[in-house]
Amino acid sequence: MRHADVLPLAGFTVGVTAARRADELCALLERRGATVMRAPALRIVPLPDDTELLAATKRLLDRGPDVVVATTAIGFRGWIEAADGWGLGEPLLERLRHVELLARGPKVRGAIRAAGLRESWSPASESMAEVLDRLLDEGVDGRRIVVQLHGEPLPGFCEALRVAGAEVVGVPVYRWMPPEDIGPVDRLIDTAVARGLDAVTFTSAPAAASLLDRAERRGLRGELLDALRHDILPACVGPVTALPLEAHEVPTAQPERFRLGPLVQLLAAELPGRVRPLPVAGRRVEIRGHAVVVDGELRAVPPAGMALLRALARRPGWVVSRADLLRVLPGAGRDEHAVETAMARLRAALGAPKLIQTVVKRGYRLALDPAAEGKYGPSVG
Repeated sequence: MRHADVLPLAGFTVGVTAARRADELCALLERRGATVMRAPALRIVPLPDDTELLAATKRLLDRGPDVVVATTAIGFRGWIEAADGWGLGEPLLERLRHVELLARGPKVRGAIRAAGLRESWSPASESMAEVLDRLLDEGVDGRRIVVQLHGEPLPGFCEALRVAGAEVVGVPVYRWMPPEDIGPVDRLIDTAVARGLDAVTFTSAPAAASLLDRAERRGLRGELLDALRHDILPACVGPVTALPLEAHEVPTAQPERFRLGPLVQLLAAELPGRVRPLPVAGRRVEIRGHAVVVDGELRAVPPAGMALLRALARRPGWVVSRADLLRVLPGAGRDEHAVETAMARLRAALGAPKLIQTVVKRGYRLALDPAAEGKYGPSVG
């Protein structure tokens, strides 16, 4: 793979915690070259089996609201389809025809119209804050407001309505529960703690909270948070999704548009941008997560080789002793010959043996170009 053919995420490993639309997200990442580690942090309760949604729907039919706020297209459609399955579809639609029906954005507006209904109003911004402002401007004291939830918390929204005197009823479409198989989540946590990931994506706040909760149960939350703060890029689809991480002072990256495509585009820009190119032995070297780009050619490097290369790159041009390299070599024990073996394999993987110089009786160094020595470190003879 050469020059422009090197995909932006080639050589990087990205964790995916999503349950819903995970296939789509993984495909978008892999199309840009990423190695994906998939670990759904939650599972969605199937709508036909959701007794809580059924109970909320019956309560709405027994006592009609003044306002219904529809927040997501897939959630609204799923609610209507589930009601159909329970024999409540027509009564629900009839109830919704006689209320003030607010649609958060164009997608949910389309779902409302596809159901044969008509929204009363929809904000241009797709913002729940604008929906809240409209309701408060109208006055909500004594009004009964139903909010279609979609697995996401709505911080401040329901509380603000209640403070203003409204009775707020949540309709929990697509509730989250822990995954049936926790193994992939544990593997993702272990890999993150070992710095084997370059980024982790989050598409829902409950998934972020669930991952941290599982790490806490295993006594690893502190280590996971440290990795996310300093070495791994946490990429969230939006500010609500980021709340559980930011509550623990984890800085997150978020796209301007809260969609999967922009989320992947963000990663495709951010991860390569974090790599500092090095001028080594007349070549341009980029050290990515599990691979190296040498003069625009992607070279796969085994984990032991990556560990050595990272140790050398921490102080480019400086000599690193065999003893120090042995300490970073996974599973090497005490035999310094393991360093020589791993170094030979690393040089072969790079396809350019002169990138790494052997300094007799001292160790190894990256053959940093002389003009760059002052920038990256002092000259080493």
